[in-house]
Amino acid sequence: MLETSARLLRVLALLQGRPDWTGAALAERLDVSTRTVRSDIDRLRRLGYRVRSTTGSAGGYRLEAGNAVPPLLLDDDEAVAVAVGLRAAASGSVAGIEETSLRALAKLEQTMPSRLRRRIDMLRSATVSAARSGPTVDAEVLTAVAEAAYRHEQLRFDYRNRTGEETRRRAEPHRLVYTERRWYLLAWDVDRRDWRTYRADRIRPRTPNGPRFTPREPPEAAAAHVLRGLGQTAWRHQAVVRLHAPASSLAEALPPGSGLLEPAGEGESLWRTGSDSLNDLAAYISALDVPFTVEAPQALRDHLRRLADRYRAAAG
Repeated sequence: MLETSARLLRVLALLQGRPDWTGAALAERLDVSTRTVRSDIDRLRRLGYRVRSTTGSAGGYRLEAGNAVPPLLLDDDEAVAVAVGLRAAASGSVAGIEETSLRALAKLEQTMPSRLRRRIDMLRSATVSAARSGPTVDAEVLTAVAEAAYRHEQLRFDYRNRTGEETRRRAEPHRLVYTERRWYLLAWDVDRRDWRTYRADRIRPRTPNGPRFTPREPPEAAAAHVLRGLGQTAWRHQAVVRLHAPASSLAEALPPGSGLLEPAGEGESLWRTGSDSLNDLAAYISALDVPFTVEAPQALRDHLRRLADRYRAAAG
């Protein structure tokens, strides 16, 4: 009986690791007959696992989603990856899942062998998060938006803009974009007949959803479109800065969400960014430690001249 139970776990692990298996391939991997494989599959079905089988020369077995979450069999690297991801989720930007993530992490670590717990403890003790804090988003909001996008259903929601004004919107959701600080929704605004970027923490979905729609593609990739929009509308002061350095050398120095960086000729880049404070914007650009020219706005150029006069006076 112990041997049969161990073999069932191996069958389950194989079915979870690959979408389709033939009976002959399973039998060869387990070193048993195809009749034994059929018997093991029947036992898994009696335990509640939905295993679909097909007949014929290309027939085989596939593990399908069931009515309940079955136990997962993870190898060492998969278990460590899930544990690290759960710990990150417990301190992330999605509100309402912190406690759930910690409960799932506790269950996972309780069943782990000591060698894996040591690996996770080493990672935890040697890691410090430098992520900047941002507004949290309710998990239900992200789920509602993602489901509308998946079902191609028009999303109806109340939206609060940067000044606190609330409006009612109808949009065809395309993608959720995470910039390591905020969640954004890229969608086609039905009433404005244009692509719009919305901060997810300012969205309050209304039910039910609107009619189904035929998906359309934005003029550029979702992440690039959102980053470009952030530099144009998200901040009080929008800036276009020519950096006298190639984009390839600057990409790692600019975190996602800081704007859109584009090549602009040999050895130069255009950075579309912004800030609610001219002082913060000037300091952030200067911190890159590369020569630059401000192409817009005039207010930032004037501010840099005032700073230059102040620094010259301070230097005597």
